[in-house]
Amino acid sequence: MNPLVAVIGGSTCTSEEAEWAGVVGRLLAERQAVLLCGGLGGVMEAAARGAKQARGLTVGILPGNDRADANPFIDVPLATGMGEMRNALIVRAAQAVIAIGGGWGTLSEIALAQRIGTPIVGLHDAFPSVVDMPRVTTPEQAVRWALEQAREGQV
Repeated sequence: MNPLVAVIGGSTCTSEEAEWAGVVGRLLAERQAVLLCGGLGGVMEAAARGAKQARGLTVGILPGNDRADANPFIDVPLATGMGEMRNALIVRAAQAVIAIGGGWGTLSEIALAQRIGTPIVGLHDAFPSVVDMPRVTTPEQAVRWALEQAREGQV
């Protein structure tokens, strides 16, 4: 079964964060992982775009009721109508999580992942002085870490 890896981050992001997210998405797809995200813009869209460039499968867990709200790179849009509470679904469904940049929503996902024991790694996340979690400096390291964690969880 293909690993399910979430990429989380802000709905708006810097060009550098978008570049990192795009590479992460592409690398995940090249390694046969399914990309899970919140399905909207910013880091989520950049990661999904990268995954689609490598012909990967993308799943977006949307906060609203309309599947059409998903960015154009989402293959499977899941409209939850749950607002920010959908963050719990993202980190619960994922076998590993990669956090890039981010704001309050990302911080809530990080906290939830840590609370329920979903492996999470920061790639230039916005919370190094707030949250103690593993951190890496390159997209390649983030993907390697996440896939190792996802495989360990399948045993």
